[in-house]
Amino acid sequence: MEKHQFENRKLVIGGIVLTIVVVYIIRLAFLQMNKEYQNDADSNAFLNNVVFPARGVMYDRKGKVLVLNQPAYDVMVVMRDVRDLDTLDFCRTLNMTKEEFDKRMETIKDRNKNPGYSSYTQQIFMPQLSGEGYSVFQEKLFRFHGFHVRERSIRHYAYPNAAHLLGDVAEASPKDIEQDDYYSPGDYIGKQGVERSYEHELRGEKGVEVLLRDAYGRIQGHYKDGACDRKPVPGKNLKLSIDIDLQRLGERLMEGKMGAIVAIEPKTGEVLAMVSAPSYNPKLMEGKERGKKMVEMQRNRLKPMLNRAILGTYPPGSTFKTSQALTFLQEGIIDEETRYPCSHGFRFGRLTVGCHGHPAPLPLGPAIATSCNGYFCWGLYYMLGNRTKYHTVQQAMTTWKDYMVSMGFGYKLGIDMPSEARGMIPNAPYYDKAYKGSWSGLTIISIAIGQGEVTLTPLQIANLGATIANRGYYITPHVVKEVEGGHLADSLLKKHHTMVDPKYYEMVVNGMRSSVIGGTCRSANNPWYEVCGKTGTAQNRGHDHSVFMGFAPRENPQIAIAVYVENGGWGATYGVPIGALMMEQYIQGELSEASEKKAKSIQERHIEYTDER
Repeated sequence: MEKHQFENRKLVIGGIVLTIVVVYIIRLAFLQMNKEYQNDADSNAFLNNVVFPARGVMYDRKGKVLVLNQPAYDVMVVMRDVRDLDTLDFCRTLNMTKEEFDKRMETIKDRNKNPGYSSYTQQIFMPQLSGEGYSVFQEKLFRFHGFHVRERSIRHYAYPNAAHLLGDVAEASPKDIEQDDYYSPGDYIGKQGVERSYEHELRGEKGVEVLLRDAYGRIQGHYKDGACDRKPVPGKNLKLSIDIDLQRLGERLMEGKMGAIVAIEPKTGEVLAMVSAPSYNPKLMEGKERGKKMVEMQRNRLKPMLNRAILGTYPPGSTFKTSQALTFLQEGIIDEETRYPCSHGFRFGRLTVGCHGHPAPLPLGPAIATSCNGYFCWGLYYMLGNRTKYHTVQQAMTTWKDYMVSMGFGYKLGIDMPSEARGMIPNAPYYDKAYKGSWSGLTIISIAIGQGEVTLTPLQIANLGATIANRGYYITPHVVKEVEGGHLADSLLKKHHTMVDPKYYEMVVNGMRSSVIGGTCRSANNPWYEVCGKTGTAQNRGHDHSVFMGFAPRENPQIAIAVYVENGGWGATYGVPIGALMMEQYIQGELSEASEKKAKSIQERHIEYTDER
């Protein structure tokens, strides 16, 4: 009996010991597998110091530096290591108040504002400490346990120009961090322009220094003599397609005005200049004052942050007539000798679309040169009313729309910049809904002259000029010419052919050349090279908009351009002279003395804008 009890006692004791061992094994396994505990243990011994890569530099097409980097310093904190802090001394050193200190510390700990917060990891306390501030802080850093300085670079813009195109860099938002695990709180990311669209190329790859700490949190040096460190990989440099001298001239000419200028090299699709007015100095986006400056500009009623070149949608006015001529020619509605009447405009019953005085009837070339409204209204009327070629007005309208789309209208062109607008090209279902199925060419006749529902961006108008210069095709406009060690996306090098035969483009080119020799673009003529152009005076609730679209030289074109000046009046008032000066600057490399005087005169002519414009 006693022996049996002894055996039972041994089994019980053995079971208890075995249970304890199993519990310890499970607990140890749990601790080893649990990343949170592992990270906490590592954090006690190591400090993983992120080393930021140099962001890629940007150059213009001639190699001039546009955007570079300059050193900045972030004050970092590991909250669990903060102890015995003389808060007043700390605040004096960083030139801040006790209230500011408390607010920053509370923000760091707020998991709603700082979702990735951990008391064991580095948190950004103060970004972009100045060089002078860094020197003062570094001298006293030994007193402030838990704080250290992290060096990084910030953007510096070499010219006060091209703000909309270049964009800017700012702290990554929670959404940015959620979408891409490359970013952590306090990191910087491209926010607008090229900085945004080429963020992955520009940012590079982060490095890390694994630093060893003692029991008091003091840095003892690199773990394993740096064997575990990873060097950062610098971002890729970009050569942009813009000519900064041309860009600067464009911004000069648009001072005191609202609108845009876009210049394109036809044979490549490279954007030579992209001006949006009013603009701002990109240097305002440098440093800690960025947020304050941005709020001020967002409240400005003239919207200086809006990139009108790709986001502004406007009626193209008479520049659009070139696309109508091409469509009518290809569809056999007209030929080069077709003449239409114009009795101070298009008249049909009680419907009148006015036109300025000129000889009539005219064939195609002179109709383009004089910008005859009557001619193009009759062309659209006969196209949409042709029941032999098209069974219904809807079929005719769909054909018309397809031509417009093939010319790059109605959809985004795909430029390598964020937030491009698509403009508006109406179609048959749109008018069926608007007029309950009862409409005709007369109902919508104003689209023939670039009015009514038709809207384009200045980029699309410039691209029309490039397409005509190329006699029937365009390459997707783009603002980056080369990526260091890489290549451009195939979509940016694609050649897009329109639905119109090249022979018809030559007829339109003849008309545009006649417009410069003796038509509405006469002030663009010069003795050095042949300019081809088309004016536009786009109707508006207030003063009309002044528009110009053209290219030069006529053969082997080097530049196509669109100028859009809001409330500028006749196309010849602002559009033509600005376009002519831009072409001269690019082709000749500089302005003549006489042209420089014209440029100064235009620069000094400001337009008064009201909220009712």
